[in-house]
Amino acid sequence: MSLLTIGTVAFDDIETPFGRAERVVGGAATYISLAASYFTPAVQVVSVIGDDFPTETLDDLRRRGINLDGIQVKHGEKSFFWAGRYHNNLNDRDTLDTQLNVLADFDPVLPEAYTNADYVMLGNLTPAVQHRVLDQLKVKPKLVALDTMNFWMNVALDSLLEVLKRIDILTINDEEARQLTGQHSLVNAAEAIFTMGPRFLVIKKGEHGALLFSPDNVFFAPALPLAQVFDPTGAGDTFAGGFMGYLASTDDLSFDNMKRAVIFGSAMASFCVERFSIERLTNLSRPEIDQRVQRFADLVHFTR
Repeated sequence: MSLLTIGTVAFDDIETPFGRAERVVGGAATYISLAASYFTPAVQVVSVIGDDFPTETLDDLRRRGINLDGIQVKHGEKSFFWAGRYHNNLNDRDTLDTQLNVLADFDPVLPEAYTNADYVMLGNLTPAVQHRVLDQLKVKPKLVALDTMNFWMNVALDSLLEVLKRIDILTINDEEARQLTGQHSLVNAAEAIFTMGPRFLVIKKGEHGALLFSPDNVFFAPALPLAQVFDPTGAGDTFAGGFMGYLASTDDLSFDNMKRAVIFGSAMASFCVERFSIERLTNLSRPEIDQRVQRFADLVHFTR
């Protein structure tokens, strides 16, 4: 099954208590597509870059089977850039610089081959752009997931609420779920979000794991305890890529299979944080991924 993702392909400057990485590859679509490529061979990317983006990185993505026909290249312009500094707890961070560059007037155009995508992952961008992607699809996908953030809740809430009516799964963190609904209880927040349109909800809690909600079921997956976390940038997008890639590969939308997808997404995110940028995601093997998933299974296994 094909998986279409839209998001940024970009540069980051990252500073954590464990070091600094300057002008490294980042972006939501980069992390999502890389993680998903380990599960499904038909990953399609829609994004925009400047001619400053390294061709060797694009070649690496193509070698992983990722289709980049939907990436616009604007000559003479610069790619999106973000710089941030993480606090000692790695949960809080300060944005030091944001340069929209080519993203400022991004108008996504789907190649014809993308318009019949089976699964769609709308990465964190303005809701208006997410709308335009959905408008270009010729066939209703089997599943549409959307990631968003508190910034869009602050500046584009009406547009966000409209796009929520068109999706199946919303992925946000716990703080954003509370802001979107005004509910402190995440159970009550989930019930409120279901009235907005989504049929499923994933609430990401960072080092405290993730929650999967449907109107009738709840599943919790812990985060894997790691000896060293170098860089949490992109972990949420990597989770989304693993989650959606697994669902696309199995083509099974039962709640039980979504539970498995949460574990596979969590496993991919646990790899992401072990190195700066996308370094860890470019050289994984399937046995490594399966072993990491087994560690999650062992973590929560018990007998009565």
